Amino acid sequence: MNIQDTYQKTLLFAARQHQSIGQTIPGTDLPYIIHLSNVAMELIIAAGHSEDINLEFALPVALLHDVIEDTPIKVEDIIDEYGNEIALGVLALSKNKSLPNALQLPDSLKRIKQQRSEIACVKLADRITNLQAPPSIWSREKIADYYQESLLIKEKLKGSNAFLESRLENKLVEYSSYF
Repeated sequence: MNIQDTYQKTLLFAARQHQSIGQTIPGTDLPYIIHLSNVAMELIIAAGHSEDINLEFALPVALLHDVIEDTPIKVEDIIDEYGNEIALGVLALSKNKSLPNALQLPDSLKRIKQQRSEIACVKLADRITNLQAPPSIWSREKIADYYQESLLIKEKLKGSNAFLESRLENKLVEYSSYF
């Protein structure tokens, strides 16, 4: 299957999963697939500035990166549809909800670093996309915590991809104006 067909298949698969639970972009009524498409777009642009991003692998992971964490989909479902390597990448990007909140991101970042570099690129692209204006219902404390969490991602994934790291740095500067 070519990359365009894989993208379309995966986009529809992910859209159906997130739509089935009525998930929207937090603080909006926009369908969640917009977020996933934006993460994929960040990767496509980054691949044009980098030699180390295999889009045939990275794009399906980007589009699926939240299905295990947010929907009833299990890792076995992703293995069946996309294979073991993509499923393990998505699993690394998924927070382990059995851990206390404070340990979930560090655990995920540790697992991300054990994967191919594209998985770290997906995490960077995800955070870049999430560093938009925070939902109006977030407190200053929540916004500041999200900023600190973003700094941890930047620190732990340093050296993954210079282009995406620069994008994240710029987004962090912009985001700091919200608290």
